[in-house]
Amino acid sequence: MAIDIFISTKNEESVFTTCFATQLPLLIKGPTGCGKSQLVEYMAKKLNRPLIKVSCNEDTNAADLLGRYLLKSGETVWQDGPVTQALRTSSILYLDELAEAREDVIVALHPLTDHRREVHIDKINETVKATNDFMVVASYNPGYQKGIKELKPSTKQRFVCLSMDYLNIHDETRLIAEIAQINSKTAEQLALLGQKIRTKEGLMLKETVSSRLLINAASLIKNNLSTRQACHLAIAEVLSDDREIVNALKDYINLYI
Repeated sequence: MAIDIFISTKNEESVFTTCFATQLPLLIKGPTGCGKSQLVEYMAKKLNRPLIKVSCNEDTNAADLLGRYLLKSGETVWQDGPVTQALRTSSILYLDELAEAREDVIVALHPLTDHRREVHIDKINETVKATNDFMVVASYNPGYQKGIKELKPSTKQRFVCLSMDYLNIHDETRLIAEIAQINSKTAEQLALLGQKIRTKEGLMLKETVSSRLLINAASLIKNNLSTRQACHLAIAEVLSDDREIVNALKDYINLYI
């Protein structure tokens, strides 16, 4: 998504700005594709701060984030990881899908999210402290968590928590139209389709249609694909690999498009 537009529905911009000013870490929760990353990118630009993004997963370890020694030209040199880089450059550090991170990684990041606002790097015996312009932002999708993927209360309580959801039809129409640069009538069709799929029972989808998918469909339409084919490719085929579910989605799309 583009970063030059964000439609605020729950005072998100003000919450983000206040957390930045008061040096409080912010946790954004909401379903896939509802605009969490877009908010962070938009606010980094608005606050004129560099943005360093870390996509959390179970294979990431603390060294991947803090740094490690590497062999270069026959010499062993230290290379900062993205967390350390964010601290040194007073950036906004964005930990995307924090719930996917390993527990040892989350524990290593705890000193960043309390009064200390620092990390200690044992391998180089250095403590790197945050400036007033550094901020930690994390996101996760609570509907996607399974068992061990849940964030512990002790971790969540380190953050101010902002809940996001999909936009209403009017606002999503505007978002689609502005980002994909298509006419409002087509954008409204897509926004309505998104709402219909999200509220349709019995589709057995692991994830529902996001604003991101609707914008992708709009971009295809903008470049002369038919509306139905664009929705088939950008929505139905993306949401499932099960042919019965895909065909059901296509039938549903054909009903409303």
